[in-house]
Amino acid sequence: MALTGGEAKTRRYLLPALAGALLSVLFLVFEAAPAAARGAPDSFADLAERLSPAVVNISTSQVLDPGDMAIPGVPEDSPLNEFFDEFLEQQQGARPQRVQSLGSGFLVDPKGIVITNNHVIDGADKIEVTFIDGTTLPATVRGTDPKTDLAVLEIKSDKALPYVELGDSNGLRVGDWVLAIGNPFGLGGSVTAGIVSALNRDIHAGNYDDFIQTDAAINRGNSGGPLFDLDGRVVGVNSAIISPSGASVGIGFAVPTSTVKPIVEQILKYGETRRGWIGVRIQSVTPEIAESLGLGVARGALVAGISPDGPASAAGIEVGDIVLAFDGRTISAMRDLPRVVAEAVIGSTVDIQLFRDGETLTRKIEVARLVDEEEEAAVAAPEKSPGDKATVVLGLSLSVLDADLRRRFAVQEGTTGVLVTDVDPLSAAAEKGIRPGDVLVEVAQREVMTPQDVERIVLSEEKSGRNSVLLRILAGGDTRFIALRLGGE
Repeated sequence: MALTGGEAKTRRYLLPALAGALLSVLFLVFEAAPAAARGAPDSFADLAERLSPAVVNISTSQVLDPGDMAIPGVPEDSPLNEFFDEFLEQQQGARPQRVQSLGSGFLVDPKGIVITNNHVIDGADKIEVTFIDGTTLPATVRGTDPKTDLAVLEIKSDKALPYVELGDSNGLRVGDWVLAIGNPFGLGGSVTAGIVSALNRDIHAGNYDDFIQTDAAINRGNSGGPLFDLDGRVVGVNSAIISPSGASVGIGFAVPTSTVKPIVEQILKYGETRRGWIGVRIQSVTPEIAESLGLGVARGALVAGISPDGPASAAGIEVGDIVLAFDGRTISAMRDLPRVVAEAVIGSTVDIQLFRDGETLTRKIEVARLVDEEEEAAVAAPEKSPGDKATVVLGLSLSVLDADLRRRFAVQEGTTGVLVTDVDPLSAAAEKGIRPGDVLVEVAQREVMTPQDVERIVLSEEKSGRNSVLLRILAGGDTRFIALRLGGE
């Protein structure tokens, strides 16, 4: 269709205007898209208003007798504590005193089940829970788990109580928004927001460390409070901070609900926690150990010892095996195994995947129940002893283990191997924690009885082109593996 002159002129000016307007709209859409993708809310007000009633302040009190007090960091039987007691007795009015502490918690059941940290209520003889409307109720302890710093309380009320749901912390990603609600410094319900800064943090609090790190402000008094996702579900229990001043510097840690859920379920069902156990002592797989065993990438948990009558022994697991998977769950690092085993169903039979002699194999293993004495020996640790000198290999002075040296270095009867009598302080062996009094049991997975055995095997490994050699060492009755670089490093 032909256009008139006026229509053509109008079209000529109108089209660029419409195109410009369309581009502006598209620009705004694309500008808004990243914000929507990030899920950044305009406000946390609705979320905070909905969740706050289920978050409570927890106040505890206990009576401390000055005569029972000790100096922090000093052993109870130290003479310094006796002088401290005498000082307190001389002080006017040195009588038993009631001390109080504050923390946070949250309800997960309308019948009055409250979750908090164990350290919030530890040792308390009186616990009270205060709601946002000022209602205060006494609480009793249903059970605690010091190993994960969790506690379950119960309160009684004639009416249904507000509560929140435990969510799935496994769905969290670094960068996700989270909301913390708690009782910092006793100020009452306070809300802070931030992001997930990191996942699976190990802060050396125990064998089951798997913390969520967040920059949402967490301070003293926030302990035991909930960490929420934007759906309003609890994904963590705020437990610790790193701070030189004691106040938030943006590094806070929360126990993930993947850890919390089974603990709470067990406490409510049994009044205690029941963890799985397979009877192995383990240590980390370093790059040197991985290379010496032909594993490639360092991963898994190295079996350093086996309980004689435990499930691992019955399953045919051997010292030197590397656990790569347990019950279908990959073991990426040593610290993964205690947590995965602990969560396994006691009495169940599961698959355990091992790396041995360059091959991957699978065994069936029955999960037993862990007791405290067994857990103390679960992770191999170096021990220390006295010194001497002899044939030197890789910075280690070695001697045949005769009766005289066995007595001098307090080596147990029945122990066989080559004795380490001295260690070059500048050697890699010293850096790896080998000490005089340790006994070399194996070198490159071959038994040794004399220093010459060690020399021969090390030389053979060097000639074969290996960069490191794996040592199996007996220290203080415990076995551990150490890989040392060859070629004088």
